[in-house]
Amino acid sequence: MLVRSLLAVSLSYIMCQTAFAISEETPVATTDALAVASAPVSDPIDPLVLDSKGASQIMADQESNVVASEVHMSTEEQKHLDNVSHTAQTIDAGAEKQNTTKSVSKAEKGNWTVDGINNSEWIPSLGRGQFPAYARAQVMLNNAHASPGAIDGSSGKNMLKAIASFQQMQGLKTTGALDQDTWNALVALQDKPAFQEYTISESDLKGPYAKEIPHDYALQAKMKGLYYTRVTEMLGEKFHMDEGFLKQINPKADFNKLGQKIIVTNVRNNLPEDIHLIVAHKGAKQLYLFNSQNQMVGSFPATIGSSDTPSPTGTYKVTGATPNPWYSYSPSNFVQGNNLKPLMLPPGPNAPVGNIWIGLSKRSFGIHGTPNPSAISKTASHGCIRLTNWDANDLGRKVKVGTIVKFLD
Repeated sequence: MLVRSLLAVSLSYIMCQTAFAISEETPVATTDALAVASAPVSDPIDPLVLDSKGASQIMADQESNVVASEVHMSTEEQKHLDNVSHTAQTIDAGAEKQNTTKSVSKAEKGNWTVDGINNSEWIPSLGRGQFPAYARAQVMLNNAHASPGAIDGSSGKNMLKAIASFQQMQGLKTTGALDQDTWNALVALQDKPAFQEYTISESDLKGPYAKEIPHDYALQAKMKGLYYTRVTEMLGEKFHMDEGFLKQINPKADFNKLGQKIIVTNVRNNLPEDIHLIVAHKGAKQLYLFNSQNQMVGSFPATIGSSDTPSPTGTYKVTGATPNPWYSYSPSNFVQGNNLKPLMLPPGPNAPVGNIWIGLSKRSFGIHGTPNPSAISKTASHGCIRLTNWDANDLGRKVKVGTIVKFLD
């Protein structure tokens, strides 16, 4: 049933051409995860550097034992799988053909106050654009484990995919369009307002913060940590928001002022416990989570490899999660700037792999965060699966060693 689910979600995204008028940031060690806290990670080809020979042997044993047959598929399901792979290639083109922005009255657009967003309602005439109803919908999707990525209040590809995933998880007609039934289902699941007023605290201002994050890896390697560089960047990640959108809905706020009140989202950071299978769909640029009953229980927008450094194919297993990893740069994998010698980059949310690494039995490949959350599923990676830091941390808290990860084209 897995592949039927993916087919429905992929098809629904294309159908949106005409239908859609549209943590905390500190990670927690994974339950049952392999302890590799001191292990630097590299993205993607150079093997993980592990202090323990035993841990290295465990990874090698797991890699040799993982075979594609661990995900059993019938002939009919394999046909569906082939259709999914073909269909996903047209997703981006299909999304570009959505309806253009319609003429909407000021009353229909709503306003960007806390009450304005929380009381906003979806209407069929809303069309494409940035509206309070879409901001509310994105928070509700996030809280239902269908992540839209960085919340920005705008209709876009990541939101389309989140809607399709939510419909699949709720047993709704999987159209990918935000319709009345989908809106009602989202509202019915919420037990708290989508947006809230937040007061900037002393700990928010304390940091640590870096003056800047230089582009050159050699300069990054000399830093104590690849920290946030400003309060708005930290708050954006804390509340799963696009940084520009955070500033936009708080135009008069002084984010460096203790006691400043601002409007932020009211988001969750807790996935279901039973994550049995992870599907990395390269064509859809999406990570799908399934439980032991092959029911979809979560989804994230993802950046999965590139044409120069593609992600692997086949089936692997999770070997463990490393919060705040060191990053091992090797010019034998790719050359960054003029850096022709190996470098060790310190941990932090602005590290190349964000602030968590979820290792796979395909050595040196993993699932990790990113310093650029708003670019997720819109750019390329060096072969690994890249998520927003908050989605990667959310997954890292719940995924267990041995969870199957299957790559689909």
